[in-house]
Amino acid sequence: MTVPVKIAANIAVVGAGTIGLSWARLFASHGMTVRISDPRPDLAAAVAELPGDIRIAASVDEAVRDADVVQESGPEDLEFKKHLFATLVRVAPAHALLLSSSSAIPSTAFTADIEDAGRILIGHPFNPPHVLPLVEVVPGERTSEDSVQAAVEFYRSAGRTPVVERKEIPGFVGNRLQNALSREAAYLVEQGVITPSDLDTVVTSSLGIRWATTGPFLASHLGGGPGGYRHLMNHIGASMRRIDLGEPSDDSEPLIEAVEQAYGSAPYAELTRSRDRRQSAVLSALELN
Repeated sequence: MTVPVKIAANIAVVGAGTIGLSWARLFASHGMTVRISDPRPDLAAAVAELPGDIRIAASVDEAVRDADVVQESGPEDLEFKKHLFATLVRVAPAHALLLSSSSAIPSTAFTADIEDAGRILIGHPFNPPHVLPLVEVVPGERTSEDSVQAAVEFYRSAGRTPVVERKEIPGFVGNRLQNALSREAAYLVEQGVITPSDLDTVVTSSLGIRWATTGPFLASHLGGGPGGYRHLMNHIGASMRRIDLGEPSDDSEPLIEAVEQAYGSAPYAELTRSRDRRQSAVLSALELN
């Protein structure tokens, strides 16, 4: 049985890659005490760059021993998650909420052999979690309703926008949508229709702005004028369905080279800072309306 999570909770972050470090930064910025664990040799240097009360734990056991919430952000590997969550159930306090940042693997897949699976569920962010507000909260087949509500309360206390999904599906919702667009984007570049940078401009100058303010369904509903979504589908739905989407090649090397040609010369840190500034500006603008 989980308990509602307070803002001043003790948080364990297991895994200090890009997502884990971003989670730690977010939780610490909301006054939480964060203990982070990862075998990477440069963990101290990586954590030193982050603001807030973030402490390095020598092991997973040490990180989770007093945790109210554990946010796992390890490899996207089923066997790894099976082993880790079996350990978390054994070592973390009985009230601790056990959350996975899994990008595609539902929690039921790695909790089948775990007796105390009621407090395990997915809390999948969009990168970077300290900037983008969405968290997909996805319960497994044995996740308790108390745990779902505790996860929602916890993420809200960290300034996030949790959305509870009603059914497990690989990739959840956000990544499935992203994957569909990414596959067509790859196909269009491979076919020589457009370059990677120009395709990005198409998205950021149209769909990105539209969907940031409405989402696909509301945008379509408004696109139908006073008749709404029904009018839009009756008017252009058939022609849109006749567009056959492309299938990108299994050989991704030419596409990788095209993207590297577009962006590979710019320093990663510079691109990341620019992305975060722009996304923060969009979020600030949305809060004004």
